[in-house]
Amino acid sequence: MTKAIKLLTALPPPQRERLMALAREVSFPEDTRIFESGGTADRFWVIRSGAVSLDQPVNELHRVTVAGLGAGDLLGWSWLFPPHEWDFGAVAFSPVRAYEFDAADVLRLCEEDPTLGLTLVRKVAEVLAHRLETTRGKLMEQYAVHRRSGPV
Repeated sequence: MTKAIKLLTALPPPQRERLMALAREVSFPEDTRIFESGGTADRFWVIRSGAVSLDQPVNELHRVTVAGLGAGDLLGWSWLFPPHEWDFGAVAFSPVRAYEFDAADVLRLCEEDPTLGLTLVRKVAEVLAHRLETTRGKLMEQYAVHRRSGPV
């Protein structure tokens, strides 16, 4: 299994400093919807404190929580891949403080500094691989519990 990585600490110091020059400090009160599935993904965040729940709409009235994020975690990766729409929604589970990055500014920086760009894409890919493995494990656990309990 891959290990969880914290995006900012995973970047070498010179690249981290260049990226952090684009950061803006933001906060979200508890229960604030940060973004909605299907919305335009034009930014991302690195959580400084608090907790965020990622959710997926099941229908018009119900959502299922698919992951929880905390300090140091990357929130949002859809800005990096077309069609640049959020695959999940995100809500502040508790008061959240974060660094916010404008995707267009970060992509420009990556074009100016291809080494930073490649490193950033690799680190985001590691985050995604870890989350995929974690989600797969949770699904397998739920399947095992459902099988033991029998048909509903």
